[in-house]
Amino acid sequence: METFAFMVANWPVILQRMGEHVSLVGAAILIAIATGVPIGIAITANRKAADAVLYAASIMITIPSIALFGLLIPILSLIGQGIGYLPALVALVLYSQLPIIRNTYTAITNVDPALREAARGMGMTTAQRLREVEIPIALPVIVSGVRNAVVLSIAIAAIATYIGAGGLGTFISRGISQTDIRQLLTGAISVSALAIAADAALLGLQRLLTSPGLRIR
Repeated sequence: METFAFMVANWPVILQRMGEHVSLVGAAILIAIATGVPIGIAITANRKAADAVLYAASIMITIPSIALFGLLIPILSLIGQGIGYLPALVALVLYSQLPIIRNTYTAITNVDPALREAARGMGMTTAQRLREVEIPIALPVIVSGVRNAVVLSIAIAAIATYIGAGGLGTFISRGISQTDIRQLLTGAISVSALAIAADAALLGLQRLLTSPGLRIR
């Protein structure tokens, strides 16, 4: 009850922190999509390049977030952005690459070869096949990768508060430093609720983007 009362009393602050959290994660995901999807498509043409890129992305996601923030601070300090929004944004973009690149690569390579041959037989160019055949079929799997990246980023963004990025993690860090269970639970519940809501929304989008012929009835 104390935690609920705290959340009600601090609702405007929670909304403000949630806005910061959504802004950070949203910007990172948009950048990750703009970079990860083209990379995932490009590496379908070369198996060795695909293995190298996916291996590098796999290594990146194993680096603890605090360690990555620590590595980014001295690098970005050279341009006066060692702490705050930018290092958190860069870290989230890097962490989001693996699920997006992997799902894009997997989805494109798993398109039925017969469909490619049919498109080729109709005289479509490579770009036309990609735009009109392969990407529409692969889109649900790509969105699934984005879903994974969003949930991961929401969790990691909570830790970014320790480098001054704000967000819902502020409640968690203050709860720990002040031994205040109300703030700790407020942050944890808010982050979890945001992740669940984002995942549900993207699941709906994934279903909407799935071609009727591909849906399992």
